[in-house]
Amino acid sequence: MQSHYNVSMNIPAYIKSGDTIGITAPSFGATTEPYISRFKQAVNLLEQRGYKLKIGKTCYKSDGLGISTNPVDCARELTEFYLDSSIDAIISCGGGELMCETISHVDFDAIRHAKPKWFMGYSDNTNFIFPLVTQCSTAAIYGHCITGFGKPWEQSELDTIGLLEGTVHQVAGYDLFQSPETGTEAKLQNPLSSYILDQKKKLVCHTPGHSSRQNDINARGTLIGGCLDVLANIAGTRFDGTRFFNEQTDSTIWVLESCDLSPMDIRRAIWHLDECGWFDKASAFIIGRPLAAWRQEMMQVNQYNAVTGILSKYNVPIIMDADVGHIAPTMPLVMGCTADVTITEGNIEVRFLTV
Repeated sequence: MQSHYNVSMNIPAYIKSGDTIGITAPSFGATTEPYISRFKQAVNLLEQRGYKLKIGKTCYKSDGLGISTNPVDCARELTEFYLDSSIDAIISCGGGELMCETISHVDFDAIRHAKPKWFMGYSDNTNFIFPLVTQCSTAAIYGHCITGFGKPWEQSELDTIGLLEGTVHQVAGYDLFQSPETGTEAKLQNPLSSYILDQKKKLVCHTPGHSSRQNDINARGTLIGGCLDVLANIAGTRFDGTRFFNEQTDSTIWVLESCDLSPMDIRRAIWHLDECGWFDKASAFIIGRPLAAWRQEMMQVNQYNAVTGILSKYNVPIIMDADVGHIAPTMPLVMGCTADVTITEGNIEVRFLTV
């Protein structure tokens, strides 16, 4: 296995009972069901665990276009929460669509020089996590938004809170997952529903020369990535710190998952990032189960060849249908952390080396 080091990444301190978690909504707030009920329940469960919660005003707003409120206010609250020394970690209220407009007003220079703290969220929160890691050199967790804790905690939630608290240093994939249709219906009928695990997880692992479901794979690198919908939009903007990030690392493991993208969109997005030189240091790719593109095909392009058709030239493992992204349950991953990734007997394990 290739040696690896990451000399410049800031790793935030773990949190513990008695600490304060800030909740802010730089993307969507919690103003409709099932999110209202899940938000309240998550707050209750975290308080029962001993945490104090500081809830931002944006969490209760819905007057914005594609986000909770106007992007200037969203960015101000996010920046203030990050700079507030009384807040020990931040969990985003939710995902959404237009958080890209929020980050136009975030003071990344101030954040770069602030004491690092954990920020956690997924999907649209890639807009903040990616520049936090690649430009501010601070690790962040691609994992649950706050409403993800507003249900009975299962292994995914235990893994996630364990990462924040420093009791978990490796995560593994889950045997079963919840089909998108089942999950949506369950939350509508009962906002506090547990996962309805009705599908058997089967990884599709593509390695140089052939594709199978049972290859043993070992890779090491710095985890980086997030929601492909967002990353393709960031590429080439002032929030694209990939070139600097690649200069700081020996190898990268790219984590990519998609929400609204069709198979064609996925292929175009990956082509775009490839042409931007993002994958030059790649030692492996972890591709999450895509939401909109799940089991879809367009003109012979599906969720698999949309990826392998562009990335196979790197001759590194491509692990597809992994437990990351918009189809639950999902593994929390520390972006910016050096990790060992192994595939054994059809399951994935990620061991974090620098947290």
